[in-house]
Amino acid sequence: MNFPIKFISNNENDTKNIALELTKILTNGDIVVLDGDLGAGKTFLVKQFAKLFNLENVNSPTFAIVNVYDGEIKINHFDFYRIEEQRELLDIGFNDYISDQDAITFIEWGSLYSELLPNKCYIISITFDEELNRIFEINRRDK
Repeated sequence: MNFPIKFISNNENDTKNIALELTKILTNGDIVVLDGDLGAGKTFLVKQFAKLFNLENVNSPTFAIVNVYDGEIKINHFDFYRIEEQRELLDIGFNDYISDQDAITFIEWGSLYSELLPNKCYIISITFDEELNRIFEINRRDK
């Protein structure tokens, strides 16, 4: 697959379809960094991805820092937004989570602590166009 891949979302159904496309790309052990403004759709995308594997009750881990969902697949879901220093992540075993080869790990606001991210990961940037459609651009980093 050639990267970057760009999708335009005009509505929630389009974002659900993007989540479906991600099921064709992601496998256990993958790390996905989600960056975009507040309300861009980072958590919604993770929720829709999880639903495709019958994982329900997926919520933003903003205050918990990480939520783990285990079912047909395992998802580690981080949110760096309220982290004040990287020590908080290291203290909860962040490196163990991102080394988990049995899980797909999503990290919202990952660029806030980019020095902790692995060299190999997917980066999904969510921006808005002039009509306020969401633009999802997926890149793969293989340093």
